[in-house]
Amino acid sequence: MTAGRPPAVEVHLSPADLAADLRDDVRAGLAEPPRQLPPKWFYDEAGCALFEQITRLPEYYPTRAEREILAARAGDVARASGAGTLVELGSGTSEKTRLLLDAMAAGGRLERIVAFDVSEPTVRAATAALAAEYPGAEVRGGVGDFHRHLGRLPAGGRRLVAFLGSTIGNLEPLARKEFLVELTAQMDPGDGLLLGTDLVKDPRRLRAAYDDAAGVTAAFNRNVLAVVNRALGADFDPAAFDHVARWDAGPAWMTMSLRSRRAQTVHVPGAGLRLELAAGEEIGTEISAKFTRPVVEAELAAAGLTLTRWWTDPAGDFAVSLSELG
Repeated sequence: MTAGRPPAVEVHLSPADLAADLRDDVRAGLAEPPRQLPPKWFYDEAGCALFEQITRLPEYYPTRAEREILAARAGDVARASGAGTLVELGSGTSEKTRLLLDAMAAGGRLERIVAFDVSEPTVRAATAALAAEYPGAEVRGGVGDFHRHLGRLPAGGRRLVAFLGSTIGNLEPLARKEFLVELTAQMDPGDGLLLGTDLVKDPRRLRAAYDDAAGVTAAFNRNVLAVVNRALGADFDPAAFDHVARWDAGPAWMTMSLRSRRAQTVHVPGAGLRLELAAGEEIGTEISAKFTRPVVEAELAAAGLTLTRWWTDPAGDFAVSLSELG
C-alpha cells in the first residue's frame, strides 16, 4: 500500500442490499407466529453504543474473559498458528485483535490484516486506523455478510481467521455447521481458525448477564424495534414490550425475546405487514449458545478442522480455541 493512501476496501454489501435484507427478514420473521428477528439488526449506531455499555457491566463477563485470554495467550496464538495474515470476521473496530496483531508483529510474522464486517463506515474507519498503527503490513477491508461472502476473503499466504466474541453462538446448530463448512471451503491447508466460545455455566450467572440490573440489555433488545421503525416506517412502541431472557438447558442456550404487554396492532408499511400481536406474545430476537470443549471439538471436526489449542480464562467462563485445516 502506498503511504498516505487509504487501505483498499472491497464492498460486497451496499446500503440498498442491507435495506432489502432487513425487509426480507422482517417479512419472513414477523408475518406469522412464532415471530422472530435476526440479532444482526441490533447493531445500528444506538445499538452499538448500548452494546459497548453492556460489555462494561459487572454482570456481563464474556468480553472481559475473552480479552483476558487474548492478553495472556496472544504470543502463543501467533507462534502456534504461524500465520502472516490475520482475517477478522465481524471485525468492528478490531480492538481485541490488536493484541494478536502486536504479537504477530513482535514475532516478525505480520504481513497482512483483513477486516471484514457488515458496516462500510466501520470497516473504513478500522482499516484506516490499522494502517496507521501497523505500517509494515498490508491492510485490506471487506464489507459483507459472513453468511454469503466468505468466498470474497483475500486468499494467499498462511492465514489465521479470527471469529471472536462467541458470535458463532448466535447460530443454531445447523447454521453453525453450514457456516463452518463454508468457511473451511475457503481455507487452505495450514490456515487456522481462532474461535471464541462462551462456556456452559450456572444458569443464574447467565440470566444475570442477559438481564442486567441496570436495564441496559433490555434497552439494547428493544432498540431493534426502533431500527425497524426507522427503516421500514413501522409503528412499534418499544415501551409496549418487556425484555425476556431465558436459559434453555436442552440446546444449552440463552434466548432473548420481546414480549407484548398488551394486545396490539403494528403496521410495517415498508414490508407490507400488519401484525396482530396478542398480549404475552413474543418476538424472538437472539439465541446465544453456550459450549463445552467436546461440543466445540466435534463441530470443528465435522467441518474438517482439527482443534490444536484450547485456552480459557482462570475462572473457566470462556474459551478461545485454535484449529487447523488439513
